[in-house]
Amino acid sequence: MISNFSSLPRRAMLLSSVAALGFAAPAFAQPVDEDVQENAAGVSIDEDAGEGSEAIVVTGSRIQRRDLTSTSPLAVIQDEEFKLSGAVNVEQVINTLPQVIPGTTSFSNNPGGGVATLNLRGLGVARTMVLVNNRRWMFFDTGQVVDLNTIPQFLIDSVDVVTGGASAVYGSDALAGVVNFRLKTDLNGFEGGASYALTEEGDGARFNAFMALGTEFADGRGSVTVFGEYYKRKSVFADDRAFSSDQLIDDDGILVAGGSSTVEEGRLLYDGVLGAEDIPGNFEDAFFAQPGTSRPRLDTDLYNFAPANYLMVPQERWLLGGYGSYEISDSVTAFLEAAFVNNRVENELAATPVTGTFSLNVAQQRPFLSDADFAALQAIDAAETAQNVAAGVADDPGMVDMFIQRRVTETGARNQFDERNAFRVLAGVKGPAFGGWNYEAYYSYARTRNAQIQSGNISRSAFQAGLDGTAAPINIFGRGTLTPGMVDQISILAQNNNISTLQVASASLSGSLGNFGMGADDIGLAVGVEYRSVASSFIPDTALSSGDVIGFNGGDPTDGGYNVREVFAELRLPIIADRPGFHRLELSGAARYSDYSLGAVGGVWTYAAGAEWAPIPDLTFRGQYQRAVRAPNVGELFGGQANGFPPATDPCGDSTPVAQRTAALRQLCIQTGVPADLVFDESIQEDTQIEGLFGGNPNLQEETSDTYTIGAVIRPSFIPRLAITIDGYDITVTDAISVLGGSLGNTLNLCYNVIQDLQSPYCQAVVRNPRNGQIGGEFIPAILNANIGKFETRGIDLQVDYSQPLGMGLMSDDSRLNFFFLGTYTDKFDITPVADLPGEVNECAGRFGILACGEPTPKWKWTSRLSWIDGPLTSSLRWRHVSGVSDDDPDTDYVVERVNSYDLFDLSFAYDISDQFSMAMGVNNLFDKKPQLIGDNQQQSNTYPGTYDPLGRDYFVSANFRF
Repeated sequence: MISNFSSLPRRAMLLSSVAALGFAAPAFAQPVDEDVQENAAGVSIDEDAGEGSEAIVVTGSRIQRRDLTSTSPLAVIQDEEFKLSGAVNVEQVINTLPQVIPGTTSFSNNPGGGVATLNLRGLGVARTMVLVNNRRWMFFDTGQVVDLNTIPQFLIDSVDVVTGGASAVYGSDALAGVVNFRLKTDLNGFEGGASYALTEEGDGARFNAFMALGTEFADGRGSVTVFGEYYKRKSVFADDRAFSSDQLIDDDGILVAGGSSTVEEGRLLYDGVLGAEDIPGNFEDAFFAQPGTSRPRLDTDLYNFAPANYLMVPQERWLLGGYGSYEISDSVTAFLEAAFVNNRVENELAATPVTGTFSLNVAQQRPFLSDADFAALQAIDAAETAQNVAAGVADDPGMVDMFIQRRVTETGARNQFDERNAFRVLAGVKGPAFGGWNYEAYYSYARTRNAQIQSGNISRSAFQAGLDGTAAPINIFGRGTLTPGMVDQISILAQNNNISTLQVASASLSGSLGNFGMGADDIGLAVGVEYRSVASSFIPDTALSSGDVIGFNGGDPTDGGYNVREVFAELRLPIIADRPGFHRLELSGAARYSDYSLGAVGGVWTYAAGAEWAPIPDLTFRGQYQRAVRAPNVGELFGGQANGFPPATDPCGDSTPVAQRTAALRQLCIQTGVPADLVFDESIQEDTQIEGLFGGNPNLQEETSDTYTIGAVIRPSFIPRLAITIDGYDITVTDAISVLGGSLGNTLNLCYNVIQDLQSPYCQAVVRNPRNGQIGGEFIPAILNANIGKFETRGIDLQVDYSQPLGMGLMSDDSRLNFFFLGTYTDKFDITPVADLPGEVNECAGRFGILACGEPTPKWKWTSRLSWIDGPLTSSLRWRHVSGVSDDDPDTDYVVERVNSYDLFDLSFAYDISDQFSMAMGVNNLFDKKPQLIGDNQQQSNTYPGTYDPLGRDYFVSANFRF
């Protein structure tokens, strides 16, 4: 909290800068006075906290207290870390935390979405709760996830990261934990600043400017702060870096430049009744290297789509807001918060790849084809007609079906432009209630609207019309053959909208209940009620939802919402203090009952219990158990349902090997609707694809997590200024929401081959035509979202902080060194797609890959700083480490089966020119470390750009002034 910029003592400002150099150190910037008792809480210390100081609230609790102890592992990022790392967007610092697996970032282009998300412990962005000033923030889509881009970074005072479920304190969504962004309040004066960053390649420029103005009025009874920010980030293309300019693929044990078989020259494969030996010309697989003239396609005839993709997506953001409070009376203080964000982000992909079977009007193609190719088409048409007449089958003379692959580079790249306008208002009252008890009540409303425009798309129906004679003809036979008029004819613009709202009404009462008289603090109690309402809708373009758009994935409309009424309580129970063997003993507990309007969820309990025991001042043990829940989000519940035709095998058809046609399988087929005389008959499945219904499921229940943490805080009195915190965590998430069975094919496999129980949810989902036993038509299995998965993770967090006065310096007589280390060892991270199947577990600790694990989950991940604070000058070196990871697919031998350990070093300097003006500069990725190249098991750009830095050496400079 900053009350007056100009009145801060210079030394206090420097000490607070020291404190900010680490993330969660319990000993940052302690006064030199050795008589001050330092706290062993495992969090940053407020040097003014102590007897008689103002009560505070620690993240993870609603109870006011006069120290910063915590039963949960708690890491704290101070605002100075953003300054010393040159970070403007919140994600740049958050994703370096060892507890975090990168979610969607500025390097997420495919998939993208134009947002920045937070994935604590790798358990998923929807399972991490994001708060601002201990209250829920606005989310951006039907998944009810917070976009970190909407949080004003320049106002951040600190960021608290709490491990494990915290639903008992904050409600649904906190299965993995809570990240709380604390903003500066009560500013009295003016603060402004700007920053600029640029890669060594001279691209990816990022500019930021901000200002904040705060003042008091009414003789100090009121205060108000207004702020504004502008941020712009320019793009970097994959072609701008040597490691990502070609799409690498696995080929005979080496990585080679590859690409897509959907080429800009055009590729045509005959898709009709003739056998391969009867297809004239090159149309068994024709490639038009020269416009209008084909040759047989070679395996090397590929399109390198990599260069046209963004490596870093562009962004432009405007942020405006304000907050204030006014003391109406001694017992009533009103407060108000408001924020508005306009955020514009683009994703860009290579030109649209048109694929599929299309009907060609043979005569219409004459102007576009060589004599030989046109003659071949005529011969195909004649041969088809003759064969169909002989077989007595209807024929469509003059028309030939071709499977076409044509990259429409004439339209340019595919671009998705997202513009999100979000606002949030909050109003409330707080104050003393009675006898040392305090109350707070508030209401908040947040709304986000995203307008998405997709360009570069192709209309499937218009493309077909240009080939079959029902519209002006188009020429697809070669590179650059589509004229501007043809491009306009087949192009289509898609526009989608997403609207999300969140309403919260909360009231709480907190105070003390006396003490046990054994030297301990007073008993703390907090009780309250809360109401939340969430609603979201996705309104797709009609062309996109109909499937007519080629270029971006189609989507079906989503619309829904729900509300929840809650009552909660939290108890802090200090037992004894300052006794032999009990320097401090404290118990804690919390409980919350939530009543959801969702019938399948209904009423649920969450609860927590913890303990802290310090036998001596130097050592504190702590542990906690928490039960948390996550109610399904709007997208999971009400996501638009649509038919799909995925590849799948029906175990009741003739594809089942004879040796596996057991009596049990036969009986189950009959029980699920296959006529007895048709079991294992070829008529059961006539196509390699099977129709299914996919989408949201309004009958979903809540996810549940159980979290155990145990740890110790060591502050040896014989080594001043040293603090060591070690915490173990064990988190299990059950009833995790996923697509039933993982897919339609796997649902059929689970029903018939694995579980073989008619009452299992997988068999209950199967619907068949009672006449012929087939799946499809009016009889479609509903493969909707279901509570079937399980996550298990276990590990250890280690924090070390040490500060050593040097008694000398270049710019002062009392410089000091500060060392900080924050690391996580992940011993276990298991993903079970279907929890009731033994052996079906994906072990992802120390692994990465496209099979199940996705983003690398290293066994070890750490960040550390060594800083020299010499008067007004701070020099700091940061070390970021990610240990090696192995591929997650044991059945596939990739060229790159292991990605080696990865280390980055960052150097920065900060200088306080005066009490009113300071500057910082530095270089991230000091040694220009490149990502290790990956082939078929990559995420994008031949790597995992959220984990491994794709930009290279990166410079920044910033300035800040205040008065």
